Amino acid sequence: MRSRLAGLVLRLTGWTGVGDVPRTGIVVGAPHTSNWDFVMMLLVMWRGGVTPRVLIKRELFRGPLGWLLPRLGGIPIDRDNPGDVVRGLVREARSGEPFLLILAAEGTRTKGGYWKSGFWRIARSAGLPIALAFIDGPSRTTGFGPTMSATADVVADMDTVRAFYRDKRGIHPERRTEPRLREEDQARARG
Repeated sequence: MRSRLAGLVLRLTGWTGVGDVPRTGIVVGAPHTSNWDFVMMLLVMWRGGVTPRVLIKRELFRGPLGWLLPRLGGIPIDRDNPGDVVRGLVREARSGEPFLLILAAEGTRTKGGYWKSGFWRIARSAGLPIALAFIDGPSRTTGFGPTMSATADVVADMDTVRAFYRDKRGIHPERRTEPRLREEDQARARG
C-alpha cells in the first residue's frame, strides 16, 4: 500500500523516481537543500518497499514532530556530540540484520563549505556499502545511483562521490554544497 501511494504521489507531483532501493547500507542523501528532501527520500524509499532510518537533528523532535519523526524512521542526533548514537548504530549495523540509514552528508540545508565524513566513517566501521541517493530539482528526478564500498582512501572515495553528484542540483540549487571534506576530516579518516 505504502509503495503504491509513494509512486502515485511522485507521479502526481511531476517527479520521476529512478534506481533500485538498497536493502542494507548507508545512504548518502544529497544535495540537501530543502525541508522537502526528507519527504522526497521517504517517497523514494517507500516506493521501493523500504522504511529507512534517518539521522535528524534532535531539535526537530520537539512538539508534534517529536511524535511523528520516530514513526517515519527518524533518529535524533546531537550534532555537536554524535558519538553515542553513531556507536549504537554501528553495533546495530554489524548485527547482520538488514540495516539502511540515510544521512545528509552536508549536515544542513544551507550552503556550506564542506561535507561531513560521518557517512563514510559509519560505512567503513560497519562494513556496509554506501548508496548514493539524489534529488535533482531542475530535472524533477530523485532516486538512487551507484553503490560503492568505503575503502581506506577517503580522498579517492570522495572523488567517486563528487563525480556522481557533479550534475545533481537539489530542490534549491543555490544552496548546494560541493561534495568535499574538511581537511581535518580527511586526516582523521586516514589515521
